[in-house]
Amino acid sequence: MIPKLTASLDFHGQALLLRAERQRLIAGNIANADTPGFKARDFDFASALRAASAGATGAIGDGVANAPGEGIAQGVMQAGGRPAPLLRYALPAQTNLDSNSVDMDRERAAFAQNATQYEASLRFINGSVRTVLDAMKSHHQG
Repeated sequence: MIPKLTASLDFHGQALLLRAERQRLIAGNIANADTPGFKARDFDFASALRAASAGATGAIGDGVANAPGEGIAQGVMQAGGRPAPLLRYALPAQTNLDSNSVDMDRERAAFAQNATQYEASLRFINGSVRTVLDAMKSHHQG
């Protein structure tokens, strides 16, 4: 029971870390919307989470192969615990004279979607913890 609970919480915790990193990245893109020559960056959340949950070694991130059993963030986390997914340049919908590739409509939509999914992950964690706490209560506690 406990290993399943821990695995579930680790998975959702890793999702929160990756969502927060993606939010930081998108916010940086928005902040640099008027910077000449700035190239918007993003990462594929699904593949980063898949690599983290599968325990990929060195497939994504800083190239350091982690030993088995180092946690769910294998291959996607830097030594300090910060997510390091493989970043890619966003393809601009149309070219600009200043070579800036930030598309504000795309960035706003991605920001809102990521924020909603971050909140959903928090709700999953909250629900899991609440379920376990309810299961640990005796029938006399109500």
